[in-house]
Amino acid sequence: MKVLVTGGSGFIASHCLKTLLARNHTVVTTVRSAEKGEKILAAYPESSKGQLSYVVVPDIAQEHAFDQAIISEPPFDAILHTASPFHFNFQDPKELLDPAINGTKGILCAIKEKAPSVKRVVITSSFAAIVNPDGHPDVYSEDSWNTVTYEEGIEDRGKTYRASKALAERAAWSFMEEEKPGFSLATICPPYVFGPPIHVPESQKALNTSNAYFAMLMHGGWKEKLPPTGTWLWVDVRDIALAHVRAMEVPEAAGKRFFTTAGHFDMKEVAEIAQKRFPEYADKLPTELTSDKPSALYGCDNSRSKEILGLEYLPLESSVVDTIKFLQSHQI
Repeated sequence: MKVLVTGGSGFIASHCLKTLLARNHTVVTTVRSAEKGEKILAAYPESSKGQLSYVVVPDIAQEHAFDQAIISEPPFDAILHTASPFHFNFQDPKELLDPAINGTKGILCAIKEKAPSVKRVVITSSFAAIVNPDGHPDVYSEDSWNTVTYEEGIEDRGKTYRASKALAERAAWSFMEEEKPGFSLATICPPYVFGPPIHVPESQKALNTSNAYFAMLMHGGWKEKLPPTGTWLWVDVRDIALAHVRAMEVPEAAGKRFFTTAGHFDMKEVAEIAQKRFPEYADKLPTELTSDKPSALYGCDNSRSKEILGLEYLPLESSVVDTIKFLQSHQI
């Protein structure tokens, strides 16, 4: 299949590229600049000539941003839309909200109008679109939705990221219902995403949000006390990449959300794995490791991802060890 991946330099997207190439798909990815595009091509020397290319989309929040990117010869069969900001360093909440919502609506409109060959679109959503911190259910599943509004996302910075993901995914499903395009949609909803990056970050500051925790541990940032776990669910990035690709390939994935999580964890477990597998970090951890996981914790149902996408989730130890080894090897 010929596939467009948006935001190819991102943590999840870069693994999607690797998985797609390994499964012999032809891939085009969007990047914000030609410089980023060339770095991506250099990161996948195993791809055959012509199997991987890029197209520049400077600002995904702009109207008609993807209009040219989705036109291709031969035409695209599927599109993985992963491009959305994920950081907490914004000045204005709209910096997160608008690119996520407008980018999602914009690419779906463009596909319907200009790329009739596309049969499947897969969008990266998040557990943030599922979780309801004001009142957890007994078990989270694909039927669970975060009810945050745009106004709440503007007024409460603690809700801004969750609003960006929930409202973007809702916009996608509303588009499908109202516009009835010629393609089907699947969405992927991961919680914390751990695992080694594909691209070597220029510095510790350039690490994606979740992997910054590992760098903190390695540099003594956990010495006084462990950081709060926050969301007690996790998944490895390599499983998430496979989930995207399988959601594109499998006919039964059409019209479905996928809650993709390997299960519960806490930072105490991460610290214990680091302590056991990397004794050199023992003195960078508290003498006594304590868990912040509540005794009564919500459950999670990931059965749909196993049954339809065939996922077999990596264990936490593999993810932690591989990530720390990556950071060590690149002296981050």
